Amino acid sequence: MIKLVLTDLDDTLIKNGLPRATDHALEGIHAMLDQGLHFGPVSGRIPRAMGWMFNDDEACYATAALSNGQMIYLDGELVHAEPLDGDELNRLAELLSHIPQACLTIYDVNAPQEEGSGYFVSPDAEHRAECHRTFSHIKPGVSRLDKPTYIKANIWCAGTREHLTEVRDMLRNEFECMDFVFPSPTAPLIDISPAGWSKGTAVCYLASELGIGLDEVATFGDSENDLSMIEAVPNSVAVSNASDDVLSAARWHIGASADDAVADALFQIADAAKSGQMPAFFG
Repeated sequence: MIKLVLTDLDDTLIKNGLPRATDHALEGIHAMLDQGLHFGPVSGRIPRAMGWMFNDDEACYATAALSNGQMIYLDGELVHAEPLDGDELNRLAELLSHIPQACLTIYDVNAPQEEGSGYFVSPDAEHRAECHRTFSHIKPGVSRLDKPTYIKANIWCAGTREHLTEVRDMLRNEFECMDFVFPSPTAPLIDISPAGWSKGTAVCYLASELGIGLDEVATFGDSENDLSMIEAVPNSVAVSNASDDVLSAARWHIGASADDAVADALFQIADAAKSGQMPAFFG
């Protein structure tokens, strides 16, 4: 039976544009927890975003892999953090300063204020200002990073999807110590992770910490940055609005995020656990 469910949030558990998980989704999570199962979000978002995304219901994100798996929580405790190198991020900022409206963004994962405290990093002040004019919710920021390591970083990049893909591929060739993936099929974003560390790595880490097999884990996703966790377990699930590569990689398929399909799946997993069975949508 499934003992651990890990799901992406944006356009997977939560339809893009909704303020938070629906009441139906929260009830599905608690149906799982009531059966002694584990549930957790696996997201590029940072810890303080979980409060508003789950209506301040801490039980729903006590287990989680955040910042694309760089921060792993189990039953409310941070059990692992995988940082990015500050010097390499500075080198990345320098390279991006030559690409119009593309800029490195850093987030303070420990800041108490609401999400939105991201700030641009570029040695060129006009470049930072230009990016701020395009993405006004990000602060103009600083010319250089001064800490040895950072957790949450991404790149905001204006332009067509083809341009975003060209930038991503160029960065993959230039920086062997970092991985670059899209968190969404539509958002003008490139997520950054330490090379070899991903949502999939975090899924395996949590399964090991819980002492369960990967065949007892179900993962749900929709985008490129979910591929690693979709490929990590036998029981991977794509929502119908997922990108083509996720749809192709996933073993099981359910309805759309807009229809709260993951929430329905959570109820099935909880119900199946009562008799030690697999849920009905497997098969």
